Amino acid sequence: WYHDNLTRHAAEALLLSNGQDGSYLLRKSNEKEDLYSLSVRGKDSVKHFHIEHTGTSFKFGFNEFPSLKELVRHFANQPLIGSETGTLIVLKHPYPRKVEEPSIYESVRVHTVMQTGKTESDLVPNAPALGTKEGYLIKQGKIVKNWKTRWFTLHRNELKYFKDQTATEPIRALDLTECSAVQFDYSQERVNCFCLVFPLRTYYLCAKTGIEADEWIKILRWKLSQIRKQLEQRDTSLSS
Repeated sequence: WYHDNLTRHAAEALLLSNGQDGSYLLRKSNEKEDLYSLSVRGKDSVKHFHIEHTGTSFKFGFNEFPSLKELVRHFANQPLIGSETGTLIVLKHPYPRKVEEPSIYESVRVHTVMQTGKTESDLVPNAPALGTKEGYLIKQGKIVKNWKTRWFTLHRNELKYFKDQTATEPIRALDLTECSAVQFDYSQERVNCFCLVFPLRTYYLCAKTGIEADEWIKILRWKLSQIRKQLEQRDTSLSS
C-alpha cells in the first residue's frame, strides 16, 4: 500500500473511484524528503495526513510509532478525525500498489483535503476537477526564438495557452491526441524546461520551479497514456 510516485490528485482519484470507506495508502510527500502523506477515504472524501520519518520512528501529530505497521494498527482502532457528520475515519483497507489508475480519473472530483494540524474550517469542499491543470509557463516562439509568459490550461485532451489569465480567447489550442512525447528538455539556456513533441512542431516550455515542471510533465504524460489506451481499445473493438 506504499505508492512511491503517486501525486495527491492521483491518490484521491484511486481512493474515490476504486476504494471504499476506510481505504488508505501511503505516498511520498512533495514537501520534504523525510515526509510522507497518508491518504484515507472517508465516505465521499479523501483526507491527507503528514507522517514524518525521523530515521528511527514515524511521527504522526503528537504520536510517535516505531514502525508503520504499529501506526496502522493503532489507527485501525482509534479514529484519525471525525467528519462533519460525526462519522469516525479509521484505517480499514490498505490500497494495493498494483491496482491500475482508473480510466474515469477525469471525472473524479476532490471533495475535501486535509493535513495534520488543520481544523474543520480548513476543509476544501470543491477543489478543481482532477485531470485538469492551469498556470503560467514561459513559451518559446516558433519563428523568433524569444520567450514569453503565457497562461496555460489543460482540460480533457486540449492544452490551450492565452496571452494572460484574463484573456477569454486562446492563442492556440493543442490537441494532445497528436502529441507523441512529453519530456524534460536540457537544450535551452533556461532551467525547468520541458517540451511537447508534435508532428509539425516541438513546443518548448519552462516553469518557475522544477517541482512545477515535474507536475506538468506527469499530468501530460498521464494524459498521453490514457489517449493511447483509448485508441488501443477502439482498435481492438473494431478488429473484433
